[in-house]
Amino acid sequence: MDFLSDKWWMVFPLMAFAGRWAGGWRRAGERRYRRKVELYKLQNQAREDGRASLAEVQALMDTHDATNRRWLEYELDVGKLIDFPLMTDVREPLTVAFLRAKREADGQRPSSAEDLQTVAGVDAYRQAVNNFAVALDVAEREARRIRDSKFSGPERQRLATARKLLMIAENHAATPAERQAAYKRARRELDGLIVLPDVTVAALEEKIAPQLDAGPRPPEFHQG
Repeated sequence: MDFLSDKWWMVFPLMAFAGRWAGGWRRAGERRYRRKVELYKLQNQAREDGRASLAEVQALMDTHDATNRRWLEYELDVGKLIDFPLMTDVREPLTVAFLRAKREADGQRPSSAEDLQTVAGVDAYRQAVNNFAVALDVAEREARRIRDSKFSGPERQRLATARKLLMIAENHAATPAERQAAYKRARRELDGLIVLPDVTVAALEEKIAPQLDAGPRPPEFHQG
């Protein structure tokens, strides 16, 4: 006690030291807290960067659907297929290329936009959809350029005849017998020239199936 009573003045530097030490500890704690907050933000940002945008995936699926609809216009419309036969001719390299690109895009497509959540998956799907759209564009331009030029004169005449007959087969103003005969003749004209895909034949026959099955009805007799 005597020592402390003689050294009372040391209280002031000790208090100053304690204040600096407490201040340093507080600042160190604040720095640790800020680092934790920054690390948390960076981790969240990394997770967000690694997660695919739902809107982007949906936009890619919409583009994919639109490209498929363009292709189906050829498969479901025999008249358009006759006008541009290259679009289903698997002997043509451009046709094979876009069919291959279509298979790739269909294989990459998710069941729903929510099912594709990685950036890598979106990149692969985007590339597949773009390749499909470009390949279809190239094939369409070539098909429109050459049209039926690869056929001989008589073959082009057969194609034109088949086109007219199909118009009759789909014409509701024609009688069932006329539509049925026109459809059968059109198939004969196309035989050996254009191989109609199964989906094309199914779509055509769905339009005129009631008429194909219909025939002249026997007269009705009523008992008097």
